Amino acid sequence: MVTAAHQPLAERLRPRTLGEVIGQQHLLGEGMALRLAFESGQPHSCILWGPPGVGKTTIARLMADAFDAQFITISAVLGGVKDIREAVERAEAARDGLHAQRTIVFVDEVHRFNKSQQDAFLPHVESGLFTFIGATTENPSFEVNSALLSRAAVYVLQPLGEDELRQLVTRAQDIGAVPSIEKAAEDRLIAYADGDARRLLNTLETLAVAAQREKLEQVTDAWLLRVLGERMRRYDKGGEQFYDTISALHKSVRGSDPDASLYWFVRMLDGGADPRYMARRLIRMAAEDIGLADPRALRLALDAAEVYERLGSPEGELALAECVVYLAVAPKSNAVYKAFNEAKAFVKKDGSRPVPMHLRNAPTKLMKDLDYGKGYRYAHDEAGGFAAGETYLPDGMAGTQFYRPVDRGLEIRIGDKLRELKRLNDQKN
Repeated sequence: MVTAAHQPLAERLRPRTLGEVIGQQHLLGEGMALRLAFESGQPHSCILWGPPGVGKTTIARLMADAFDAQFITISAVLGGVKDIREAVERAEAARDGLHAQRTIVFVDEVHRFNKSQQDAFLPHVESGLFTFIGATTENPSFEVNSALLSRAAVYVLQPLGEDELRQLVTRAQDIGAVPSIEKAAEDRLIAYADGDARRLLNTLETLAVAAQREKLEQVTDAWLLRVLGERMRRYDKGGEQFYDTISALHKSVRGSDPDASLYWFVRMLDGGADPRYMARRLIRMAAEDIGLADPRALRLALDAAEVYERLGSPEGELALAECVVYLAVAPKSNAVYKAFNEAKAFVKKDGSRPVPMHLRNAPTKLMKDLDYGKGYRYAHDEAGGFAAGETYLPDGMAGTQFYRPVDRGLEIRIGDKLRELKRLNDQKN
């Protein structure tokens, strides 16, 4: 029997109640979606989508505890239809036993199951034999069958923030699992974890063993670098240097300098930055600084991220480098970024304006009798596919403009198109 003291640190610190969960408050906070699901007393099938080490398995286990359900785990990496069949048999036994009990079947890395394996869950989810919970690091829209996806709510989990990771360090120290840690060393550990609680706890456990062997009372930054070696040596991922370097990369891309962009990109990789983090930042740059001046940039950034996921390091890093260069030389526009922020600011301070009657949907006779949709002009039936003079904003917002295309790249043509449409509108009015 494994005693608590000999359990892995991640298991010893695994939350036993919802209140002990660190992070994911956008789902588990008061009044939030998953918290309401827990409080309802009625489990429902769902898919937990998020990066490694953010609490997917923990939440599934807590759900089983909350509903007093039998908890069955299947690993899609190692399992198959045989495991699904065994889970069905156990669920039937629990349902038909003396003390009827619900069953929750948790499938880790569900995206690794093929279509037929995923389909094997469908009849049992539909019949209510068990509640299905899938965990995935991949976008379920692409990796989970539409039939299964339609029967499960999707919850998006986020990487843990810096303060949340510090809470984990504190909890590990509270149970005496790790010694005192110097502030600089803790900062480096937090940065290295990169939002992954499991990575942080595994690293802490490694350090605790080494510190005990050397009879150290405190983990210093210098000792930390010596013990963990190259993966932490060259790059201060948690400090000012990290944020300065990513800032230099972003500004070099925005400034259309491919050589500087490539230099800062390689500096970050050489220093130990997670290529997945780099991929996320490149996607953001494509959306923020290039936008509709070259819509291909966003697609290329997404493709580069996918290539890295398939190839890993070092092969996949070349795709990211290609993306860096493309983003740097692409025409720049932040028009959509500015328009989005302006629209958000407007809606935040404005009231909830009613939808104009001609834009409302009218699926029932009553709605039609109330003039829902009356007077709406179907643009495809009009000359040039454009209903000149038609209005789409709420009353009182005529002339409002959030999006102002720049005179670069594709937005030159977009600007021309919008000016022509305005001319047609003005003629009609």
